[in-house]
Amino acid sequence: MKLIIQIPCLNEEETLGETLRDLPRQIEGIDTIEVLVIDDGSTDRTTQVAKDHGVDHILSLGTNRGLATAFRRGVDYALSQGADIVINTDADNQYCGADISKLVAPILNGEADMVIGCRPIIDHPEFTPFKKALQLTGSWSLRRISKTRARDAASGFRAFSRETCRRIFIHTRFSYCMETLIQAGNSGLRVGSVDIHVNPKSRDSRLFRSIPEYLWKSASTMLAMFILYRPGRFFAVLATPFLVASAVLGFRFLYLVYGMETTELGRTHMPSLILFAVCVIIAALLLALGILGELVKSLRRLVEEVLYLQRRNSADRL
Repeated sequence: MKLIIQIPCLNEEETLGETLRDLPRQIEGIDTIEVLVIDDGSTDRTTQVAKDHGVDHILSLGTNRGLATAFRRGVDYALSQGADIVINTDADNQYCGADISKLVAPILNGEADMVIGCRPIIDHPEFTPFKKALQLTGSWSLRRISKTRARDAASGFRAFSRETCRRIFIHTRFSYCMETLIQAGNSGLRVGSVDIHVNPKSRDSRLFRSIPEYLWKSASTMLAMFILYRPGRFFAVLATPFLVASAVLGFRFLYLVYGMETTELGRTHMPSLILFAVCVIIAALLLALGILGELVKSLRRLVEEVLYLQRRNSADRL
């Protein structure tokens, strides 16, 4: 059983060494542990620090491609190296390396295909009450979209089985955390969670510079994922107010024209009829977009299945 621990890096020379020293060398049930550092266009000594600590693999992307791309490239590389389990952790040493054994245990026992390390959000000493509320709200929303029970959807400390890695296809650039969870849940993969410890904060997050930026990026990513993976429901929700409005306007028009015993001379109630038609057209267009979205979703799943079989066949030939 081969485990590859991948660490996406962008200018992490100050914290990478401590992160590498914190990684376990042996885990029960694992025969080989290798470390993969993914250099996402660093301009400092990140690569040299990785070499000085004797990491097994260094994957240089050349330019900054974003965390999601670095994650995807790392997973592809780990698969090409014959990894049975892939662990993703951060280079800032936020997560305790000793907890990696907790992440791999459910996969080794055949209980999960993907495992998320859940931070103590409520008791986290460095989270403000506002950030705790954001984390809890975001995790609740992701559980609804992904149809999983993940308690810490934003955690980047995760374990993936080889089969799960083959079925993961990242479309976003902001962060892989949301999309991998949604993909796993909508693909019928078993998603587990384990409680983990966190180390003291060593630096600010580089995914966002402020809370408003974090909210904007997270909300837009979740909206994009909702449209991508559940287009029928998304456009049906948008169409519902227009359907209700058209029904109300339609019944009102019929009542005013045919239901009243007397009608005002010269009144045709055409504005209501025009507004009714506009609402019907908008609702019909939104529902049509939902149908087209479901067709595109089916085609995307077909393409992903072909890519999955290609990955599996390529690995079998190694």
